Amino acid sequence: MTTIAVPEDSPFGLANLPYGVFSTPGTAPRAGVRVGDSVVDLALALGDDVFARPTLNAFMAQGYERWVEVRRRITELVAGDVPDEAVHAVGAVTLHLPFEVADYVDFYASEHHASNLGRLFRPNAEPLMPNWKHLPVGYHGRAGTVVLSGTDIVRPRGQRKAPDEAAPSFGPCRRLDIEAELGFVVGAGSPLGTPVPCDDFARHVFGAVLVNDWSARDIQAWEYVPLGPFLGKSFATSVSAWVVPLLALEAARVPTPAQDPEPLPYLRENAPWGLDVEFAVAWNGQVVSRPPYREMYWSPAQMLAHMTVNGASARTGDLFASGTVSGPERDQRGAFIELTWGGREPVAVNGEKRTFLEDGDEVVISATAPGADGTRIGFGEVRGRVLPAGS
Repeated sequence: MTTIAVPEDSPFGLANLPYGVFSTPGTAPRAGVRVGDSVVDLALALGDDVFARPTLNAFMAQGYERWVEVRRRITELVAGDVPDEAVHAVGAVTLHLPFEVADYVDFYASEHHASNLGRLFRPNAEPLMPNWKHLPVGYHGRAGTVVLSGTDIVRPRGQRKAPDEAAPSFGPCRRLDIEAELGFVVGAGSPLGTPVPCDDFARHVFGAVLVNDWSARDIQAWEYVPLGPFLGKSFATSVSAWVVPLLALEAARVPTPAQDPEPLPYLRENAPWGLDVEFAVAWNGQVVSRPPYREMYWSPAQMLAHMTVNGASARTGDLFASGTVSGPERDQRGAFIELTWGGREPVAVNGEKRTFLEDGDEVVISATAPGADGTRIGFGEVRGRVLPAGS
């Protein structure tokens, strides 16, 4: 038997217990939970075949009461002795995409981000569109291009037209960007025609992951009117390997910023789901921004309520992301288009003045949040390196 030693300052202590999918040499992918620097094989440790599958979807579909029960069992197990064959060093396993993505929706929930982009794109108009403070604005993305942290990102090609160009041209993206976001994974779906109220959020959403919504700003700027993002966003979205259970985020709950005007009744929360999550964005190893999720105007409960209010169903494995996390200060902006003010105000990265991503650049987004009993829990990281455009 093995007793798992967890350092006091570990972001993967008993207050966290995030789920992932892993394999070891010669074995198939299966579900595990991270404890300190170890991964516990849940199929072996709990004797349950639902964890022997290559994604978390079957477990997530079992619903809220089951999530609570399993978390209790894991907490009791790892606080004592765990069978030796069920424990692996995290550095000795291969991690996989933890869930099969059913649908992907991306929101635009930061007032700071939306206002900054409004000033950049529409300098002579109001920064926010008239609907922005009445509903969580979002768009449907491409589930098939959601990839695991560590996957290389090939620079996309497409149409782009700069303001000073007479006609569009085709070629590699010239303004490749990132967006630091928090994503939410639906565990228990909802039937077609049945909206999910804000107060039912925790019974449907299993957990949260870090998201990097890679963005081709020049392609996006040319295509997005009138129907919104398409090829400028659909080429890749990276997610972290560990799903932090919503049950672990209770200590991180905070009120959302004051919402004025008051939202319509279906968007009102009795207990707001603002979250005190601190991000760090590293560009080629240098932290250039620390976006605070607590500044997000719309909560994930409001996002899910709006996403389903028209009767659209939610499915196990649905991923919906917050949109770029940005704060009021320059060093709190979660996208490089904001951080460099459209490329006009470069930032120093390892002594070089930089605006948008170049081939070979690597971006690593990490985040932590308050946990139970004064602890701090971690989300791990979402990492990606830019490769040159294909032919």
